[in-house]
Amino acid sequence: MKKSILSIAIFAITFISSTEIAAQAFKDLDKSPMDAAAYPSSYKVSDKIVKVVYSRPQLKGRDLAKLAPAGKVWRTGANEAAEITFYRDVTFGGKAVKSGTYSLFTIPSEEGDWTVILNTARNVWGSYFYKEDQDIARVSGAVSKSEKNIDAFSMVFDEDMTLKMGWGNTIVSVPIQ
Repeated sequence: MKKSILSIAIFAITFISSTEIAAQAFKDLDKSPMDAAAYPSSYKVSDKIVKVVYSRPQLKGRDLAKLAPAGKVWRTGANEAAEITFYRDVTFGGKAVKSGTYSLFTIPSEEGDWTVILNTARNVWGSYFYKEDQDIARVSGAVSKSEKNIDAFSMVFDEDMTLKMGWGNTIVSVPIQ
């Protein structure tokens, strides 16, 4: 009888401990979830030309200018710096870029176009470790206004392979060929 009680007690302790460990391994959803955009965008096409992976901060009533201040390098999203992969050589905003993966940074502007930057640093948190000497391209991102407020920062490639980044009422576009 003592062996049975001891066995049940050991089993119960092991079960409770393993349940707690399993529950701790899974976090809640991130407040700025990771997303990706690619060209071509169809999931049925596996031969992509470009893909960008980024996190999607949300305005939630906050001011875009405070979250992405004018004149300062911004990580282009949240959390880790956005990363863009070109699967073949392209022209990005008029500049030749070799295939590969790059961090994507931007410098917002209060008036006029934003500066869009491709940088060789990878796997970096935010823009805290940004170094200008690692830039491979700086291009002008044309700014237009959205009629509809875009609460969650979003990226998409249009049918002409133009990268469009939208947040609030601001849309920044960079053509890719």
